[in-house]
Amino acid sequence: MNSITLQPAVSVKGEIIVPGDKSISHRSIMLGAIANGITTVRGFLRGEDNMSTMKAFRAMGVDIADDGETIRITGCGLRGLKEPGDVLDCGNSGTTIRLITGLLSGQSFFSVVTGDQYLRKRPMKRVVEPLSLMGARISGRSGGTLAPLAINGGALKGIAYQSPVSSAQIKSSLMLAGLYADGETTVSEPSLSRDHSERMFRLFGASLTINDNGVSVRGGVELTAQEVTVPGDISSAAFFMVAALITPNSELLIKNVGVNPSRTGVIDILQAMGGDIQLVDQREVSGEPVADLLVRSSRLKGISISGSVVPRAIDEFPAICVAAARAEGVTTIRDAKELRVKETDRITAMAVNLRKLGITVVETEDGMDITGSELLVGGNVDSSGDHRIAMSMSVASLVATSAITVTDIECVATSFPTFFPLLEKVSSNC
Repeated sequence: MNSITLQPAVSVKGEIIVPGDKSISHRSIMLGAIANGITTVRGFLRGEDNMSTMKAFRAMGVDIADDGETIRITGCGLRGLKEPGDVLDCGNSGTTIRLITGLLSGQSFFSVVTGDQYLRKRPMKRVVEPLSLMGARISGRSGGTLAPLAINGGALKGIAYQSPVSSAQIKSSLMLAGLYADGETTVSEPSLSRDHSERMFRLFGASLTINDNGVSVRGGVELTAQEVTVPGDISSAAFFMVAALITPNSELLIKNVGVNPSRTGVIDILQAMGGDIQLVDQREVSGEPVADLLVRSSRLKGISISGSVVPRAIDEFPAICVAAARAEGVTTIRDAKELRVKETDRITAMAVNLRKLGITVVETEDGMDITGSELLVGGNVDSSGDHRIAMSMSVASLVATSAITVTDIECVATSFPTFFPLLEKVSSNC
């Protein structure tokens, strides 16, 4: 199925559970693989991106059993990975390729990492450059800035690195390399990016120090296997939050969602726009804060979005753009240049698609201005192979005047394989 045609809805109602957090699922495999003992993971997201991570570690000799409910990872210890017999294919997953490049830089063997046609266009210099400062030997296309990358692993030294952008992928790649480095590796950022790596490193027993806008990891410390329960992914929940907010007569309960403060920028933004979102039964699971989200339809207003909230909501901006398209007034987005180097250029992709629905959008170098309207027309839109664009435009169909056809939707399986059945379940058309 390469396209889908979706009809407008009269309400969004019910109770749902979204798939497990993609970021936490990736990290549970990576740290479980290099820990001592057996790590069990429940709530693991079996999307294509996470399965790429699992496949890569199996190729390096890690025993990973999956009975459909629980993942059991028999860790090899810090130095127990084996040289893969073939190229490691990371599929469409930027998290897999960037984080695993850091980890592979500290191994005593040779490896090659690559991905699909979209991943091979994504910038790798942002991790290759600091890893090279640590002593990593990495080569690849365009001077090592594009995959495939060839990595000659070996001795690394700790460094203090000031990242020019706030990126959990850059930070996590260097943290993983830091586990193998001599001394301490410190990564600082302009503002806080998501801290799932810090929380999971601490859970597995790494020597970790968290500073203002930075984290330090001491090398050579063995990790200990853990039991991990993965909460629902707030990035997946974001589509349903927006669906319930913009569709009249809606009330939706999204259960068991991770509400890590470094990820709740989307809730802060939608609430600032006037969205009725309540956090219910707040608790902590495996070191991560969790809550149920009660969302009711709301009259949204345009706001200005910039600064430190942006990296806390970076993956949710396609959904936020759909909310802005239905808000009263103009929503301005700035400081979001990072959106241009995701699975696609999400600023241009969302601007082009929203204009097809009759929305006025002005692009800027680091964001856009979206003039909201109560009238979204139907038509054809294209995901550009980006799962979040596909799901966001599907949500927009709920409030269009006629059907919307979204093309190139196979990419949705990378993060949310059950998205379309779940959207149909909560959407009432009569």
